Amino acid sequence: MHLYYIPRRRKPNYKKGTPNKLFPNLLNQNFVVNEPNRVWCTDFTYLYLINGNIRYNCTINDLYDRSVVVSENGKFITSDLAIRTLDKAIHAQHCDASQLILHSDQGVQFTSIDFTSFCEMRGITQSISRAGTPYDNAPMERYYNTLKAELIYQYNLRTDKDLDDAVNQFAYSWYNQICPHSYNGYLTPYEKRYGAWVI
Repeated sequence: MHLYYIPRRRKPNYKKGTPNKLFPNLLNQNFVVNEPNRVWCTDFTYLYLINGNIRYNCTINDLYDRSVVVSENGKFITSDLAIRTLDKAIHAQHCDASQLILHSDQGVQFTSIDFTSFCEMRGITQSISRAGTPYDNAPMERYYNTLKAELIYQYNLRTDKDLDDAVNQFAYSWYNQICPHSYNGYLTPYEKRYGAWVI
């Protein structure tokens, strides 16, 4: 029957820090957004190379069409990676950051002095999930489940470049331009945003 199993590695232990500042949950699990670049959600996940080394991914999704705005990998799960990802997203979309809500969990990377100061300087309104409530950031959970099930667990990625290339191809080409999404009425994110299939 050509069946095979996909082993899943144990989730690594994260170092838990003390949040510098917490924010109200402005979404309250309402993930319906009527305009692009108004509400983004973000999170971190871990990714393994074939040799067992851990890399971390920070992704920002636009709740308007569930598109991946930016996806960045790094060796460490830090506020610097979160800031780099957010800064790249703002420049990629040429959007007015002061009109933007950014939703995340209570991870210290998103509540640190450096990250909250970065958001304040650009006028970004932060929204934070309740503690221990992954459903408060369900779109990100869904994206990461898809990323791991359809890419990470299917291929042996040996180097940082292999990982970066694979994640970029998955996020920007397959997920944004080819994969239909039920939230979009089974249009791809790019079809919803631009009204036509984008290559």
